[in-house]
Amino acid sequence: MTTAAVSTEAHVAQNYSPLPVTVASGEGAWVTDVEGKRYLDLLAAYSAVNFGHRHPELVSTAKAQLDRVTLVSRAFMSDRLEPFAEALARLCGKEIVLPMNTGAEAVETGIKVARAWGYRVKGIAPGKARIVVAAGNFHGRTTTIVSFSDDDSARDDFGPYTPGFDVVPFGDADAIAAAITDDTAAVLVEPIQGEAGVIIPPEGYLTRVREICTEKNVLFIADEIQAGLGRVGETFACDREGVVPDLYLLGKALGGGILPVSAVVGDRDVLGVIRPGEHGSTFGGNPLAAAVGLRVVEMLETGEFQERARTLGAHLDAGLQKLLGHGVTAVRVAGLWAGVDIDPARGTGREISEKLMERGVLVKDTHGQTIRIAPPLVIRSTEIDWALEQLRLVLEG
Repeated sequence: MTTAAVSTEAHVAQNYSPLPVTVASGEGAWVTDVEGKRYLDLLAAYSAVNFGHRHPELVSTAKAQLDRVTLVSRAFMSDRLEPFAEALARLCGKEIVLPMNTGAEAVETGIKVARAWGYRVKGIAPGKARIVVAAGNFHGRTTTIVSFSDDDSARDDFGPYTPGFDVVPFGDADAIAAAITDDTAAVLVEPIQGEAGVIIPPEGYLTRVREICTEKNVLFIADEIQAGLGRVGETFACDREGVVPDLYLLGKALGGGILPVSAVVGDRDVLGVIRPGEHGSTFGGNPLAAAVGLRVVEMLETGEFQERARTLGAHLDAGLQKLLGHGVTAVRVAGLWAGVDIDPARGTGREISEKLMERGVLVKDTHGQTIRIAPPLVIRSTEIDWALEQLRLVLEG
C-alpha cells in the first residue's frame, strides 16, 4: 500500500471527530462531504465560523495577505499586527491586546496574568494566588485547565492537577463572594456556559460578579471564547448586562473560520503586568492571523452580525418553543445559540444528533440529553425552518 492510499483514520485519534462526517468543502451555512452530500452546519465549529464558511471578504483578506507575508521572525512586527490590536482593543473598550492562537492559550494566558497581577499589584504572598471558577465550566483541555474541570471525561487520568483554584456553583454570585479570600487574584467565568449546554445564568449574575470583584479587589475574567463576537446578539455576552470585565478571553470566531486566532484583551494596569520576554507564542499575532482578525473586527464594528443574531435568534427560539412537550423538555436560547434538552424517551443527545446528520443537519450533543445549536450568523430564516422541521421529524421517530 502506498502512503497516499493509507486511510486518514489511521492518523486521527478515535475520539477526535464528534460526528462521522469527512468534510470536503463549505460555503455559507452549508458543508459538503467527500461523497458530495450537503449538510446544514448548525455546529458552526462552536462559533468558529460565525460569518459562515468561506465568507468572501475573509477569504479575500487571507489571499491578499498570503501574497505578501504570512510569518515573520521575532525580530520584526508585521504591518497588520498593530492595526489588528488597535481595532480589537477599541471593540472591547480596552487598551492593549496580547495575541495568541487558540482558546486554551488565551485561558492559560489569562491565568498567568491574574497570578502576576495578584503578586505584583495586589500583594499576594508568592505561590499563594488563587482563582475562583464555576462548576460545569469548559475553558480548554490543557493540564492546568482540566485541573479545575468537573467533567470526568476531560479530567480523569490526567493528574496530578494544578492547584490554586476554588470551584463554586455557576450562577451563584453569593458563592463567589464567599469563596474569595485575601489570596484570591481573580474570578474566571463563562458569561454563558457553552459546553455545559448553553447554560444562561440568572439575570443580574454578571452585574453582581462585577460588583463583588470590584469590592474585593480581584480581577473579573470573562471567557468569551464561545459566547463572544456576535454569537448572542451582542458583541459580547457580558454586554447583555452592560458589564465590562477586567480581561476578555477571545478566540474561535476571531479567526473568521479561516485559521486559529485568539487574544487576551485588557487595560495596561492589568494586562501590562506581563513584562517583555515573560510570555509569548511562536505564531501569536502572525501577519496572516492579524490580517484576518482585523477584518473580523471591522465586520463586527458595523453591528450587522449582532443584529442578525438577535433577529434570527428570536426566530430560532420561536421554532424551538413549539417542540416543547414533543420530544423536547427544555430550551435555552441566547442569540443564535441554543441548548435543547431531549426527552430521554426519544433518545440521547448523541442519537438525535446522528439521526439529524442522516437528514443533512449537523448539531452537537453534550452531557447526555442535550444538543447544541450554533448556526453561522449568515444563515437564513428559511434554513432555520428547514432544520427545525428535520428535528421535529426525528423526534417524532
